Amino acid sequence: MLKSDSWIRKMCLDSRMISPFVDKLIARNRISYGLSSYGYDIRVADEYKVFTDVHNCVVDPKVFNSKSFVDIKEPFCIVPARSFALARSVEYFKIPRNVIGLCIGKSTYARCGIVVNITPLEPEWEGHLTLEISNTTPIPAKIYSNEGIAQLIFLESDRICEISYKDRKGKYQSQRGVTLPRILKTK
Repeated sequence: MLKSDSWIRKMCLDSRMISPFVDKLIARNRISYGLSSYGYDIRVADEYKVFTDVHNCVVDPKVFNSKSFVDIKEPFCIVPARSFALARSVEYFKIPRNVIGLCIGKSTYARCGIVVNITPLEPEWEGHLTLEISNTTPIPAKIYSNEGIAQLIFLESDRICEISYKDRKGKYQSQRGVTLPRILKTK
């Protein structure tokens, strides 16, 4: 069942599901963030990894080359035309065992050709969200740090999942900062 703002507020106050938690929508002179009607608008932090072809690298999720991006820590980030950046949420999440979170990009950025992708927030996952920000336009795009970037929708099950992200020791559990792709190695 889709969860309302009062349920999200209670979960955040009782179990610190979102930290820091902003219990209302902040929208004046900025791209909105905080608690909304049926979700929570998350913020993008000021840490970015912007992809570049300066070193002519291949993006390989199994062997990720740090020369394929540049690190930026600024109040905004310019994502080059038809390029991509990784960032992280300001918020740290602790998802309950009977909840899953889904991400939807904010319309303000979508109307500018910016696509934000985040995989689901699985039951008992915790950490900063790594945000994937694509600029689909033929011109550079500006992303504002510490302002809204995407909205999370939370769904609660009437049953506890059999195996949570924590149970299976997911490779992105408790991630902090912008986290690059990981592949589990066989033993």
